[in-house]
Amino acid sequence: MAETSIEWTDATWNPVAGCSIMSAGCTNCYAMRMAARLEAMGLEKYRGLTRKSGGRAKWTGDIYLDESALSVPSTWSKPRNVFVNSMSDLFHPDVPVEFIRKVWRAMAETRRHTYQILTKRPDRMADILRDGFDVLPNVWLGTSVEDGRVIDRLNELRRVPAAIRFVSFEPLIGSVSAGRLNGIHWAIVGGESGPNARPMDPLWIDEIFAMCTDVGAAFFFKQWGGKNKKVAGRSYRGRTWDDVPAATL
Repeated sequence: MAETSIEWTDATWNPVAGCSIMSAGCTNCYAMRMAARLEAMGLEKYRGLTRKSGGRAKWTGDIYLDESALSVPSTWSKPRNVFVNSMSDLFHPDVPVEFIRKVWRAMAETRRHTYQILTKRPDRMADILRDGFDVLPNVWLGTSVEDGRVIDRLNELRRVPAAIRFVSFEPLIGSVSAGRLNGIHWAIVGGESGPNARPMDPLWIDEIFAMCTDVGAAFFFKQWGGKNKKVAGRSYRGRTWDDVPAATL
């Protein structure tokens, strides 16, 4: 577990490490850069998960399953919001269903924590979880949508049996006006940050804000992003938006 500065959670937990580039939102993925740094620091867990290409770290597609991490949440006495697999995707095709079951058991046994799981593969998430997995009230399930080219992920997310469904529109690099948030409880919006950050049009945020208003989904504005996200800040329409959904079970 690591404490984190991610605005919408308290800590990260990584029973899986490593991933594959999936779509345009992955181009400047912070986790690729971080995995390369952790490997350079000698952490065996991250060895071989990235390679250098064009002077930047890129995923190799290799996956590391960390059995030792499964028991970690049971050692935290204080309830936390926990971002699961910030350095991977639990529903990557190379993560076995049996390992996902082990992660599920760990979360079921520590219901004092709220777990937040993001995937770019909501189709696999839906297919797996609809077959013998309990809906856990402390597990929120979401997908990442960066622009209109991957808007179908919202339809796949609606198939997922979950107490809370959420969407991370980060990095928001295009309009998602064709989408709808019915059946989805929470939207996180954020611009891309870092040296190669792509710009975010304020109109795209307005579109998501209206979508949230239409269905009563909670709206969380994470950041404007850019090369210096701290300078750009996270104020939208003159205020900070930190709304989160209420549990439904």
